[in-house]
Amino acid sequence: MAAVATVVLSLALLLLPHTTSAHNITHILAKYPQFSTFNHYLTETHLAAEINSRETITVCAVDNAGMAELLSKHLSIYTIKNVISLHVLLDYFGAKKLHQITNGTALAATMFQATGSAPGSTGFVNITDLKGGKVGFGPAENHGTLPATFVKSVEEIPYNISVIQISTMLPSASAEAPTPEPSQMNLTSLMSAHGCRVFAETLLKSPAEKTFDENADGGLTVFCPGDDAMKNFMPKFKNLTADGKQSLLEYHGVPVYQSMASLKSNNGVMNTLATDGAKKYDFVVQNDGDVVTLKTKIVTAKITGTLIDEQPIAIFTINKVLMPKELFKASAAADAPAPAPAPDADSPEPSKKKKKHKAPAAADTPADSPADGPSDDFADSTADDNSAFSYSAGPVVAGVLSMWFFFLLL
Repeated sequence: MAAVATVVLSLALLLLPHTTSAHNITHILAKYPQFSTFNHYLTETHLAAEINSRETITVCAVDNAGMAELLSKHLSIYTIKNVISLHVLLDYFGAKKLHQITNGTALAATMFQATGSAPGSTGFVNITDLKGGKVGFGPAENHGTLPATFVKSVEEIPYNISVIQISTMLPSASAEAPTPEPSQMNLTSLMSAHGCRVFAETLLKSPAEKTFDENADGGLTVFCPGDDAMKNFMPKFKNLTADGKQSLLEYHGVPVYQSMASLKSNNGVMNTLATDGAKKYDFVVQNDGDVVTLKTKIVTAKITGTLIDEQPIAIFTINKVLMPKELFKASAAADAPAPAPAPDADSPEPSKKKKKHKAPAAADTPADSPADGPSDDFADSTADDNSAFSYSAGPVVAGVLSMWFFFLLL
């Protein structure tokens, strides 16, 4: 009996509730007033959310005096984002590792390089262990010049995130080059260049393109199906009426800017560019950790990537074409009640969009049954940005059993 009690007690300890921590760069830097300006611009440029989504990262923070020098150049917020992203290394460099660099020097990729905006290798940073215990930093484009030095380690979560202070901002002509505002970009060209060519070309042939353009300045979020998904869907698309085709394309746009962080926190029903009076043309945004899904009555699509996420425009890639119930008949499984929207979901008002066509009725051809859709039991997302907490009934049962066996032994 004692052996059985020991086993049960061991299982109970293994099944105890546990927490899973995730780093949050703004929470870390908030404890250090000398980095308040740097921290502010991590939020303003949306770099904070990108940093938090990475599993291994190093942030080279600069104090308020160093940031004042950068701000004196009067760069646009989009250019400031490029400059600061050069200070985010896509590898872990704690204080110990900096002083033990193999061969004394290393070339680290940065978030600026990852954006694709850095010409050639200008998005890399040279890190060199100098004589006298100093470590120097410099953009690779500066050909060995190391204008900044390591000051101290601010906070380290080994092999997850390292926040260090360097003496000054890294000067980079490439990062400081004028950056066009998102609303001035050619949206279809951007989509075509990043795996959404079929959707972009289809949009160019439709009046829906004008609807997207009219909303770009005030705020726009686009969910762009990848080429494979769009090619497979084209037979269904061709069977739609002209108005149906326009509505389906506009169904992939939301007339407000929604960052990835916002999508993760504001689960619920979301209106689209196709929303028009009685024709709701809405879908449900739902997330499970870092995975964000868009659920219609017909299909569930998953966000697979980010093309741009800079106010006032965000473009995300998705793995399926969104099929609204207004255009396609749902299967019996899909006719189940839709999940209730979260009470605090940020859903744009349909009146914001300029519509110039009547939404068509549902097509007569049945749609495919929804695949891998989430449960209809839709829960609000209320997790803290800085950590997640998981709990199940198993540990409670195990604990009760353990105590029962313990008292039997007395």
